[in-house]
Formats: sequence, C-alpha cells, structure tokens
Amino acid sequence: MTGSPTFRRLPAALLTGALLFATGCGGDSPTDSGTGGAGAPAGEAPDGFPLTVENCGTEVTHEQPPERAVALNQHATEVMLALGLEDSMVGTGYLDDEILPEYRDAYDAVPVVSERYPSYEALLELEPDFVYGGFSSTFDAQEGRSRETFASHSIATHLNVEECSDPPLDIDLMDREVRDIARIFGVPERADEELERLHGTLDEVAERLEGVEPVDIFVYDSGETTAFTAGGGGIGNEMINRAGGANLFADLDKAFGDVSFEQVAERAPEVIVIYDYGDQPVEDKKNFLLDNPALKDVPAIREERFAVLPLSSTVLGVRVPDGVESLARQLHPDRFR
Repeated sequence: MTGSPTFRRLPAALLTGALLFATGCGGDSPTDSGTGGAGAPAGEAPDGFPLTVENCGTEVTHEQPPERAVALNQHATEVMLALGLEDSMVGTGYLDDEILPEYRDAYDAVPVVSERYPSYEALLELEPDFVYGGFSSTFDAQEGRSRETFASHSIATHLNVEECSDPPLDIDLMDREVRDIARIFGVPERADEELERLHGTLDEVAERLEGVEPVDIFVYDSGETTAFTAGGGGIGNEMINRAGGANLFADLDKAFGDVSFEQVAERAPEVIVIYDYGDQPVEDKKNFLLDNPALKDVPAIREERFAVLPLSSTVLGVRVPDGVESLARQLHPDRFR
C-alpha cells in the first residue's frame, strides 16, 4: 500500500521501502468507488481513500493522493496537466512534441528530468511517491525500472491502459485513463470537466461528418524496406474511423505492424496519413513514398493526397479528440468550411 511518503534525501541505494504493493491480474479501473477529495485532517485519509487500483496486472493501494509524482512520455504528462495536477509533480521527461499551448505555463513549472528516460537512480533522487508511464518501456526491467523495483521503494506506479488492453480499443478507454488518474489524485470532478470538453470536440466532428463516405487510409509511420503502419489494435484505428476514414490495415490485430509496400499497392489507399515524429521530417517521408516504384499506381501517390498527424496525438491521451478533428479536416475539408 502507498500513500504520500516523505523521504529524507538519502543515497539511492539507501532509499528502501516501508511498504510493498501486491501484484496480480485484474482490470484497469479502480475497485474502490470513493468520491475523492483532499484536505483531510492530519492522520485521516481523504474521502475515497484508501483507493485500490488494478492496472495492467499490478494492484496498487493508495492511502492518500500522491504528492511527488513523475510523469514520463508525452501523453502521460499531458493527462496530468489537463487535470491541473502540476503542483503534485516533481518531474517529467521523454516528450515527443512541443507541449500543448494550453498547458505550457503549467509544464514550465515542472522540472524536466531527462530528454529520454532517466535512470532509476535519477528518479530516486526526486523522492517520488508515484511514477506514471505512457509506454511499457517506462518500466523496462532490463533498465532497472520495473514496477516491482519501484514498489520495493514504496513508489506507486501507473501504466497507460492502452499498453495492456485487448483490441479493438475505443474512446471509452480514454475516459477510463483520465478518470483513473483523477481518482488516484483525489480529484474525480476534474475528470468530469475534462471529459466533457473532450467529448464536445468528438461530438462536433461526428455531427459534421454525418453521412460521409469513408476514405481508404494507409498510415505510414516509418520504414524503407517494409512499411511500419497502424493496425487495428491501437487507439489510432478508432481515430481514423471517427475522422471519416477506413484503415486498410485494420486487420492487423495489434497497434502497429510491418507490411510490404506491395501490400500497400494492392490495397490502393486514397490517402496516406503520415505520423510525424523523431528526426525524419514529414517532407522526407513524403518524398520517399512518392519515389517508391512499388507505389507509383496507388491513388494517394498519383494525386499526392497526404494527411499528417503528430505521433503524440495517436496514442491514448487527451490529444485524441483534437487529433480526430485534425484528421477529419484533412480528409473531408468540405465538411469544415
């Protein structure tokens, strides 16, 4: 079990845990139905606590809301900021894109631990009581950052549920992720407010696209010998559907997978959606596809029809609705005039 332990600053090797989390199988939603809340008298748990969360096979009990959280990966950080939890954060790291403008001031108040993943020792130096990871690589056991290792130092962990949920994924999973984090921090009402805003965007897109004919889509993430593309197992597939598209590789039962360029040509996409991230500019990706002889007869290549989404918008987080709207505008511009 964990609450908000306050450690003296000790060498990392001496930061041993007083509490241990149980691990086991289960769903990804809190099992306690408390209403949350902070400001309880000293020695008393706030409303809704203790709170037990079963998350991606690890069960964690929070005695009270975390006070020294670290969020790693873009979508984990932005969920925290969207819920106004920056005052409970002591660090963040591994962002793929610029932070959203509406969160910039809050983000600037949170120390950046590392451009990539920090070492376990560097994380311990922050004396965290909660580590929130967007990707399973956050908790890489080979790098010494397993969830069990954090638990042995009385540090609670949470992994974005996209990493452990069975496809097909839908928007309900976004709701669950936002609500889980809000409840862990004792502010469930903030999730209600944020989700109302997010669903407002989705509802407006759905209204504009009513009756539209879906556009056949191929997602190009990366790759030169083969194409690394979005399959049907990630939230990106749901985004394509909601944006008025049809993912031609939805039959891949995982979030991403490799296909041959000959397969792409056979399925003849009308639009190619490029995921923008990393060191390779979008224009370089476009030029590679335009010059690929296997694709010369593909409608999207002949007509040079491309759409672009930042990778951070295509993973489970608060960017999903804006990503749906952005893609819908690119696929069906006539519906947004």
